[in-house]
This record gives sequence, C-alpha cells and structure tokens, in this order.
Amino acid sequence: MIVPTGTADVLLRTEGRAGIITLNRPRAINALTHPMVLAVDAALTEWENDPAVATVVIEGAGERGLCAGGDIRAIHDDARAGGTASAAFWRDEYRLNARIARYPKPYVALMDGIVMGGGVGVSAHGSVRVVTERSRVAMPETGIGFVPDVGGTHLLGRAPGELGTHLALTGGHVGAADAILTGLADHFVPSAELPALLRDLTRLPAREAVALHTATAPPGVLAEQREWIDACYPADTVETVLERLFETGVPAAKEAATTLLTKSPTALKATLATLRRSRALATLEEVLDLEFKVSCAALTTPDLVEGIRAQVVDKDRDPHWTPARLDEVTDEDVARYFTAPPGGDLGLAPARQAREDRGARAGA
Repeated sequence: MIVPTGTADVLLRTEGRAGIITLNRPRAINALTHPMVLAVDAALTEWENDPAVATVVIEGAGERGLCAGGDIRAIHDDARAGGTASAAFWRDEYRLNARIARYPKPYVALMDGIVMGGGVGVSAHGSVRVVTERSRVAMPETGIGFVPDVGGTHLLGRAPGELGTHLALTGGHVGAADAILTGLADHFVPSAELPALLRDLTRLPAREAVALHTATAPPGVLAEQREWIDACYPADTVETVLERLFETGVPAAKEAATTLLTKSPTALKATLATLRRSRALATLEEVLDLEFKVSCAALTTPDLVEGIRAQVVDKDRDPHWTPARLDEVTDEDVARYFTAPPGGDLGLAPARQAREDRGARAGA
C-alpha cells in the first residue's frame, strides 16, 4: 500500500517494505530548509519503529539532482542580519547527519545528478549509496567563504591519500567512479535503471535489490591524478600546497592551483585546519561537533555573505574576499573558527557516549 504523507517540500510514502523520502523543491535542486530537515528526521523516527518498513530510500524530485545543499540564500540573509536561524538549522541538520550514519535499517541514497553540500550530508552517511553517470558530487563551500560541513571533513579526511584535501580545498565535483574511489558512494547504477531499482527496493532486501542493477562506472580521473595530488597536498599551509601545485609542471595541478586562488583565503585556511583536526577524531559525532563550531564562526565572517552574494544573489561570480590574500590571513583568524559558539556546543559526541554507556549497563 502506498501512503503519501509529509509536507510540500518533503514527500513521504511507504510502498511494500520501503519507506521513501522525496526531497521536493526541484526548482531549487531540492535545497534543504530547516523544516525539510525536521520532516526527514520525523520520518526516520516513525519508520525506525515500524516493523513493516525494512528499508528507507531518499531521492530527489525533478531531473537535476538529489540535493544542491542547504538553502544558502536564507543563510546569506541570516548572516547579514546577524541572526541565529542558521545555527539552529545546523544543529538539527548535523544531528540528522549523525542519525543517518547510525540508522539501524538500510538507508539507501539515490545520488543521481547534483549532490552537493547538505545533499552529501543526507546521502553519503547512509549505508547504501548509489551514484549514476549523471552524478556530480561535491563539497564546494570554499567558493562561498564557508568550510565543508555536514560531516564532509569526516568523509573527505578519510579518502585515500590526499584526494579529500584536494576536493575540500578546490570544491571540485566528482562523477560516479571518483565518488566511489573517495568513499562518498558505494555502487554505480545507470540512471535509466533507477525506477526498476526503486521497485525492487520495495520488495527485496536493500543490498539484494541494488546488486541486481549494479554495473561498472565510467572511468574517473582522480586515480590517475593521485601521484601529484598526494605529493602536493600533505602540507601544513595552503601556501605550501599552492607552491607545490605550481611547481609540478602538470597542467591539471596548475589548474587546481589557479582554482584555489579564486577561493576565499580565510575559508581555505580554515578548511585545511578543520580537515587536519577531523582526521585525528575517532567518530563522525566528534567531527560534527567540530564542524558546528567552525560553521557558527563562519557565519560572522564577511566572506560568507560576500561569497553567497557573488554566487547566488547577484551571480556576478566576482567575490571580493576580506582579507584578499592568503598571507593576510593570520593564525588568530583561523583559531577563532575553533572557539565555542555563542549558543553552546553541539554536544553530539557526549550524547553518543552516554547512549553507549546506558547500553553497556543494560547488557551487563
């Protein structure tokens, strides 16, 4: 039986053994709003306790993609006004990201088309992640004066070699094969097969259904670029990364360096510092706690407002960063990203530890 529920922007239905979430803002490439995050979380609560639902599936409405990220125009307006709505949104969004990663039932993300920023958060933490030949997966935050969040530094920090550092700093998107290589996805299914895959997910165990449609992804580009990426990016400073990229003589490395020079200098340095710190943390919850501090700090910087203005509001693609140069960004400028936010820390890691302790006592 199909039972449609939800809000206009998040459609929910149960069909066979599956609970299906459809992000439904196709004109905005299904960009996430705070009510959408709460609606997805509520669905996960309901279906976690429903024995008739064996698998949860998330998909995006329209032809353009699963989700282009958070509603950054709303974040722009909130930052300009000095508001707190964005921090409240991130609190619930990051909690949802952690919940997806620990969800007790198969959580299948159909990562067709554009999957960026917050779209990565609601998909790449899932247990079964499907990409297609149309997939374009990215954490493009440095281009708007922001830092990869939604657990992005956890995912990218654990990619092979320095591939994650390269993607985090440049904001470059990857196709199916490279998404699988970097650990952002698991399976390639041709986009034409998605309707059949969804039908099978309503009647079969998730991994069995996906196996029926899995194919070999078209070749990517990152595997052949590993040599210069791994040589250039293991550095303590963005300036050193740039020097190495320009010195390689490899056209793709020079292109990456040129791309870095267009990004927010402050965001680049904060991103590299966040990535290095996240690698030393054991759990996604700890990384999300860290990213919440970083995101709240970014909300008060001029570059976030300016970056969104240039990319989304005025669309002139000509941001004027403050400071404008990497050598003008001080250690103090970066350190402020790691201070406690005004509304208090996220506290996900202690909450998870408390749950584990209660579970251990119950099992004793």
